[in-house]
Amino acid sequence: MRELVVLGTASMVPTRTRSHNAYLLRWDRETILFDPGEGTQRQMLFAGVSVSPLTRICVSHFHGDHCLGLPGVIQRLSIDGVAHPVAAHFPASGARYFERLRHASSFHETAELVPHPVTGDGPLAEGPSGVLEAYRLDHVIDSVGYRLVEPDGHTMVPELLARHGIAGPDVSRLVREGSLGSVRVEDVSVPRPGQRFGFVMDTRLCDGVYRVAEGADLLVIEATFRDADHKLAHDYGHLTAGQAGKVAAESGVRTLVLTHFSQRYQDFTGHHDEAAEHFGGSIVVADDLMRIPVPKRRP
Repeated sequence: MRELVVLGTASMVPTRTRSHNAYLLRWDRETILFDPGEGTQRQMLFAGVSVSPLTRICVSHFHGDHCLGLPGVIQRLSIDGVAHPVAAHFPASGARYFERLRHASSFHETAELVPHPVTGDGPLAEGPSGVLEAYRLDHVIDSVGYRLVEPDGHTMVPELLARHGIAGPDVSRLVREGSLGSVRVEDVSVPRPGQRFGFVMDTRLCDGVYRVAEGADLLVIEATFRDADHKLAHDYGHLTAGQAGKVAAESGVRTLVLTHFSQRYQDFTGHHDEAAEHFGGSIVVADDLMRIPVPKRRP
């Protein structure tokens, strides 16, 4: 299963219909929680998801609407008896905030939470489902964007396998070893592009935004302001909906998810339309508790 569960879509101030940030990505054997803001535990309950399958927590930066849900989530790992290690990624300059949030109150800690402070651009971890990367953004404090990249692979073609007399366990052996006798994987398959997921929160336009967005099948990106408020967006280190659309168009994104909306707006049709002026692909204006599937693989 590859899907995004949207837990909250507000920015600094939550509203009656929008909780603080939080996004849960299900990606094969990885379950990653991004930017757990205040109220994340309760939103997970409403969404019908739990902390038990979490493998990673990724925090973009240490403003409250992106991290004040950490204490409850971390404590819940122990309460629910999560037995596997859970990695935590965050900007290294915010390590003191992470430690304060991790131990915000007394609890019996049994779960294994493994901090991995982000110190620069590039790969953070590699697993069977892909490589997690981080890139610096341009906010008023240190902030990073995250991207998950699945390696390119191959899709076996039954007709070509049959032509070479390869069947049963020999197929797995061929994939594992790369060749079987004189037959190579390339002889009986077609290329399968890996999928990519990008997560961009509070930032002005910068190189890091484009590096995270490049070729993303699903890009979650802040659209805190409308274009008319572009000066306000720049001053406070944020993007507008139109800028998010331009990033998606210039980066080859397939599905664009707009989120992190300022409480000053009640109607979000304008956010969609301003992004659509630049980007012709699929645009989702995120709502709390929405589930968004990762698009099917590129042909």
